[in-house]
Amino acid sequence: MPKRIVVVGAGIAGLATTVALQRRGHDVTLVEERTDTSSGAGISIWPNALAALDEFGLGDAVRAAGGRVTAGALRWRDGSWLRRPSPQRIVKALGEPLVVIRRSTLTAVLADALADGSLRTGVSAEALVPTGDGVRVALSNSTTLTADAVIGADGTHSMVARHLNGTLNNRYVGYTAWRGVAAHAIDPNVAGEVLGPAVEFGHVPLGPDHTYWFATERTPEGGRAAQGELAYLRSRFAGWAEPIPQVLAATDPDEVLRNDLYDRDAARQWSRGPVLVVGDAAHPMRPHLGQGGCQGIEDAAILARFLDDPDDVAAAFARFVAFRRPRVRSVMRESRLIGAVVNLRPALLSTLASRASVLVPEWALTRHLAAVAARSAFRLPDA
Repeated sequence: MPKRIVVVGAGIAGLATTVALQRRGHDVTLVEERTDTSSGAGISIWPNALAALDEFGLGDAVRAAGGRVTAGALRWRDGSWLRRPSPQRIVKALGEPLVVIRRSTLTAVLADALADGSLRTGVSAEALVPTGDGVRVALSNSTTLTADAVIGADGTHSMVARHLNGTLNNRYVGYTAWRGVAAHAIDPNVAGEVLGPAVEFGHVPLGPDHTYWFATERTPEGGRAAQGELAYLRSRFAGWAEPIPQVLAATDPDEVLRNDLYDRDAARQWSRGPVLVVGDAAHPMRPHLGQGGCQGIEDAAILARFLDDPDDVAAAFARFVAFRRPRVRSVMRESRLIGAVVNLRPALLSTLASRASVLVPEWALTRHLAAVAARSAFRLPDA
């Protein structure tokens, strides 16, 4: 029998979860406190997440809406190669190109697939009250929803995660990240990352005429550039290899986002009874593997399978958690490790560690990348 489910949070994981469950016959209501669920900059959708999107019929729509990356380069700030890409490197290793898409475009693809009237914006979930046959969700507009189950996809500051775990603290990791979109096309052969001492800059095609870029640097928490973030970045990276100065020169200041990065306490419980968390609410991770949103999409497709036989929702949620934890923990751990290495202090240690990456054989790197992000890395539970 289909279940009545409330999903809290209309980010990537919440939208994907709602679509995946609706397409398997469940009655799902999605609540979101924001009135505008779009967001800026870009996101990389790796083949593992494309395979998950294929499970609920949106893979081709996402592929059509984004740009493709097939190689993946790694250079030092002067332009010298740390790892020169071979043609079709990503395709050979991962099964297909990764797709780079604007976040707002991705959320629009997902939102357009929702059942009519199932998204309620401008209202937040304030509290969960377990009942004998489900959960009552108290909303900020003084109304209440009743459901067989609640799924929290409400991000790193998740109310649902706190309901399950109590207080979850966030700790600044020591560096901040900038993201932006430039009206400039780059040579696909240099798409990838450029490293310097305790700093990185990445750039990938976002369709034929634009580039999505990101940068990280160790800096005090809560800082802001007095001259403006884009002006600071143009100065900071002025002496770096092209196309970085060109990309920044072609960026609109309104397209630049700056966010300090945080690690949150691990959620000891992802589920209890008919309540579950997914995506960043369950397993927030640093951005260095590009897997935060991708793992939320995996969650959606896999959870829908576990709820195919939903007579006991609590048991289905527990099986989902047991299945997902090992994979997600390893991705979280590696994302944290990469960020720590790139941003090592003193900067000399970061330089030595980054330049030593050339010693890793290509076959070993390819095999490892495939274990994280290939189509085959996405695995559904056995029927």
